[in-house]
Amino acid sequence: MSILVCGSIAYDNIMVFRDRFSNHILPSQIHILNVAFLVPDMRREFGGCAGNIAYSLRLLGADPLVMATLGMDGAPYEERLDGLGISRRHLRKVPDTFTAQAFITTDLDDNQITAFHPGAMNHSHLNRVTDADGIRLGIVSPDGREGMSRHAREFHAAGIPFVFDPGQGLPMFDGDELLDFLNLATWCTVNDYEARLLVERTGLAIEALATRVEALVVTLGAQGSTIYTGGQRLDIPCVEPDALVDPTGCGDAYRAGLLYGIAGGLDWLRCGRLASVMGAVKIASRGGQNHSATRDDIASRYRRAFGETLW
Repeated sequence: MSILVCGSIAYDNIMVFRDRFSNHILPSQIHILNVAFLVPDMRREFGGCAGNIAYSLRLLGADPLVMATLGMDGAPYEERLDGLGISRRHLRKVPDTFTAQAFITTDLDDNQITAFHPGAMNHSHLNRVTDADGIRLGIVSPDGREGMSRHAREFHAAGIPFVFDPGQGLPMFDGDELLDFLNLATWCTVNDYEARLLVERTGLAIEALATRVEALVVTLGAQGSTIYTGGQRLDIPCVEPDALVDPTGCGDAYRAGLLYGIAGGLDWLRCGRLASVMGAVKIASRGGQNHSATRDDIASRYRRAFGETLW
């Protein structure tokens, strides 16, 4: 089954400040803030929700299609996708723009100051779901506002089941718009903070929101995840990772597990468990696309964690 992953492609520029922001930002002078931080440690990672999800789907053996936008600086990302064997025929390069990117500075207390430039992502609405052939499953993950709305409508109009994954894009939409997304989508995934925001903006309890889709999945960090489906609540525990290194991209790895499970016809308990395994694999590596595991590794982890065979 071909899975179309609509969402962002981005570079993550991560810098480490070897001190504490609190030592340099004076509360009494916040109205005239003018500070500079020396950041001797810096790395650039390949990121963006669509890129991260596709990466983990590839680890599982899927052949995902990424629908996203790049800027004129996108050549390194194109080369990476080629090296991973991920098709880029639905990537659009937007002239006179930069690829979306985050600039993240972290201090010794793990506080972060982040600036995000959307760049080419703001043109995601130029892509059309109908341009992709043979699609049987999709996901609308964080992207340009108009692009997310357009792609959700196009999936629905084409009769293609899809996951609505608003992520950090959720604050762009009001309650009525979010309800429209749920009415169009087949499934929805949010983290615990996004779930609270979804409830606040729509005025509906999470259980009521779950009745609008076939399943509503809420990830809870170290507490695992909860799947609301068919009037039931399934609590999925975390899988113990080899190490706790970096949570960046764990949600995307989890969603890749869900998509793979849905495509393979797994029931929701097994979908959630596979997704939990993928999150555990990811958290042991830095960045959203540096974890590695074979299908056999993933199956072995699943068996050890849940005492059953996955495939």
